[in-house]
Amino acid sequence: MGAVAEAGDDTREAEEAVEVPAEASSGAAGTALAEAGAAPAAGDGDRGSRRFRLDVRGRYRGWRQAHPAAAGVLSVSVNVLAALLVVVALVMPNTMVGFGPRQFLRIPGEAIIAAAVLIALPRRPRRVAAVGSGFLIGVLAVLNVLDIEFKEYLGRPFNPVLDWTLFSDAEAYVRDTMGGTVAVAASIGSVVLVVLVCVLLALAALRLTDLLARHHARASQGTLIAGVAWITCTSLGLQISGVPIAAQHTAASARMEIERVSDTLKDEADFKKVAKVDAYGNTPGSQLLTGLRGKDMIFTFIESYGRSAIEDPIEAPGVDKTLDERTAALKKAGYAAKSGWLTSATYGGSSWLGHSTTMSGLWISNQQRYHTVMASDHMSLTDAFKKTGDFDTVGVMPGVQKGWPEQKWYGLDKVYNAFQLGYKGPKFSWSTMPDQYTLQQYQDRVHSKQPADGKSRMSLLILTSSHQPWAPIPKMVGWDELGDGSIFKGIEAAGNKAEDVIADTTKSRTEYGKSIQYSVTALTEWLERYGTEDTVLVFLGDHQPRERVSGNHASRDVPVSIVAKDPKVLDRIADWNWTDGLRPAHDAPVWKMSSFRDRFLAAYGSTKHPKKG
Repeated sequence: MGAVAEAGDDTREAEEAVEVPAEASSGAAGTALAEAGAAPAAGDGDRGSRRFRLDVRGRYRGWRQAHPAAAGVLSVSVNVLAALLVVVALVMPNTMVGFGPRQFLRIPGEAIIAAAVLIALPRRPRRVAAVGSGFLIGVLAVLNVLDIEFKEYLGRPFNPVLDWTLFSDAEAYVRDTMGGTVAVAASIGSVVLVVLVCVLLALAALRLTDLLARHHARASQGTLIAGVAWITCTSLGLQISGVPIAAQHTAASARMEIERVSDTLKDEADFKKVAKVDAYGNTPGSQLLTGLRGKDMIFTFIESYGRSAIEDPIEAPGVDKTLDERTAALKKAGYAAKSGWLTSATYGGSSWLGHSTTMSGLWISNQQRYHTVMASDHMSLTDAFKKTGDFDTVGVMPGVQKGWPEQKWYGLDKVYNAFQLGYKGPKFSWSTMPDQYTLQQYQDRVHSKQPADGKSRMSLLILTSSHQPWAPIPKMVGWDELGDGSIFKGIEAAGNKAEDVIADTTKSRTEYGKSIQYSVTALTEWLERYGTEDTVLVFLGDHQPRERVSGNHASRDVPVSIVAKDPKVLDRIADWNWTDGLRPAHDAPVWKMSSFRDRFLAAYGSTKHPKKG
């Protein structure tokens, strides 16, 4: 009972150390407010509140005196929990790679420095500094968690300048995948959790600071010992299972966040200059794409179609079989294909960055660069066709469910969004409609109709059925049975549930592979069924799938293929050394995605007339 009695004494000492006039007392249940020096507002209306707080405080004192052992245990427990909360926040890694118990068996250098400083401060500055430090630790802990999630989904850390706009996309994704109720609950829960973490860490830091102040001599001695231990571990490089014992993770995280903000602001200014330069910016329309005049041009992005689909041991067998079968089917129909690799500017999501990088010839790796390009007159590849005067341009975007001002930059005369394709069937999680239906609508509304002015046509299609969470996945039906899409109701109902797939790595990889098989099959069957002698299809992925599916440290490569009946089309890219067929070889050439536009323009008869910034 001696230890318990001492803990009980600590409890009494704590209250005496923070005693304030009765009028300003916060009460037993609200001791933290009293410790923070909170004073009630003056006025008659506050007297009842004061009496209530005094009553609660008196009841707590009475309970403590009646149950000293329980009070002692409670005090020790709260102190231990406060210490654990602060230490966990200070040493928590910002990546899931290597995440484990050993990461939390470290000595946080920041805690030692903070203890040394706070012990030396007078009472009021000490308490203010403790609350501020705890709140800051909470903010950095939240940023750590965001880094973990962004690395998991997008293969990069959270950018505190640019990425706030992505939360609305995340909410929409959860709503489409899990339902509106889950989305609302997740949004509210996230906000409450962030506030709770910051407040709890502020209170924990305040409590620990008061504990150190009450035991000044022992705290000073302990801080010195901890500091010597930390320096020794650092000097000798001592580790636990490869993890350094001495940690300064939070300080390093703070430095990285500051550098990230600085680099982002600098990148904005630098990229504006880059976007003004264009090797083909002043090329007249008559000297653009002369090798493709009269062709039926189609550019298609397949969502999340990455190298992993072709090379991962779980995903590849089915996808490779599909690519080989579809290559053979297209060959039988008179088509030939060549394929290579492009390194995407994005990973795991933000598909629009991949689309715009391919079409602009610029490395658009973040939202800021995207907005800069969309507001510029930098020529897109689709706009290059329009500038020739020989092509009408059209976009089919089943993933667009709101205004899309980017249409102007892309140079598209007409865009069909999710609400303009007549679909009456069910959504497949995020995907608004199956790719097969999208392609049939493209055929019925666009491809089957000759432009009224006698021009050729350039089309841009964005397919969505292979978007995560890859459940449920559509199945191919007879092309003549598609109708208004109602046929997919039974298929959607019988499919996997998103919640059963999204958290299971093996299932996610398996279902992802099936979704790629579906999208490739739908696209190539459409080409086989509706393509003409003049059709030229360029299709590629926008990015790799998320890390759980593509694997840790996976490349950012995506496949790209050009398919045509006219042999002259592929002869023009013979020196690219791409692989014959729809499946690029492992060692096929790899280019940055931003290089594709200029290589394509050059290969098909465009003459450079640079535009300088």
